[in-house]
This record gives sequence, structure tokens and C-alpha cells, in this order.
Amino acid sequence: MHKHTDTTYRIAFGGVFLALALILSYVEALIPFNFGIPGIKLGLANLIVILALYKYSPYDAIAVNILRILIVSILFTDLYSFLYSLSGALLSFLIMVLLYRIKKLSVVSVSVCGGVCHNIGQLLVALFVTKVPHLLFYLPVLVISGVITGLLIGLLARILIPVLTRTHSDNRRD
Repeated sequence: MHKHTDTTYRIAFGGVFLALALILSYVEALIPFNFGIPGIKLGLANLIVILALYKYSPYDAIAVNILRILIVSILFTDLYSFLYSLSGALLSFLIMVLLYRIKKLSVVSVSVCGGVCHNIGQLLVALFVTKVPHLLFYLPVLVISGVITGLLIGLLARILIPVLTRTHSDNRRD
């Protein structure tokens, strides 16, 4: 395949991944998932970020992630939500990329660590913004929720990566 076509293909799939991440963010906002502790979310859009990381590159995945956060923040939330989302996403992504490069770790392990780090990143911003050290009492609950949601997203990714690989190779033969 020619370099120009390959670049066009990556841009097109990047757009599709961004659209899917936006849709999953919106769907997640519609799901009444509340345990009374701020910051606990399913993280459905992280599925798309992990798929982009494993099927394309860290650059493609971070672009999808940052653009999703920016668009969702502009359309649906405020500056504080943007800061919390961005901080969690950046810390999570940094850790996931580092772990992704260790080829012996599974996508599920990478996702679980990403889920936990996402919550830690948000907690760090909350501590900085509010200056309330008692927020650290939320840490065990946020770690447990990060493990659970990261596990679910990782299991979905483990199922979808082979499907995406087959679809990707089938489309590239045309």
C-alpha cells in the first residue's frame, strides 16, 4: 500500500475512533452509574483509546483521547470537568504506554493500571483545587473502582482487538 493511502487510512480510522469515543462518552453520561462518590465512572471511551493504542500507535491514541476530552468539555461540561478528565487521562495514558511497551503484560493488565491511574490523576487535581487533604480517604475506593472498570474495559479490548485486526487486514486488501 502506498504511503499516502496508508496515511489517509490512519486519518480515517482516527476519525472513526474519535466518533466512537465521543458516542461512548455520551452514552456513559446517560447511564445512571452513581455510588455516591465523585469520580467513579465506567470509562467506556477508554476502550477506544486502548484499541487505538494497540492497533495503531500511542500518538494516534493520545490524539483521540485529548480531542475527545476537549470536544466533550466544550459541548457538555465545564472547566473543572475538563481539568479532571485531562489529568486522569494523561496520567493513565502515560502509564498505559509505558506498560504497553512491556510486551509481557496483557491488555487487561494495562487497562487495569490505566483505570487506577486515571482515578489517581483526578484525585491529585481534586487535592490541588480544593486543598482538602481528607480527600485521600477516597483513594481506596477509587483504586478498587479503577481496578473493576479497568478490568471490564480490558476484557472488552481483549475480545475486540482480534476482531479489529481481522477487519483491518480484510479492508486493506482492497
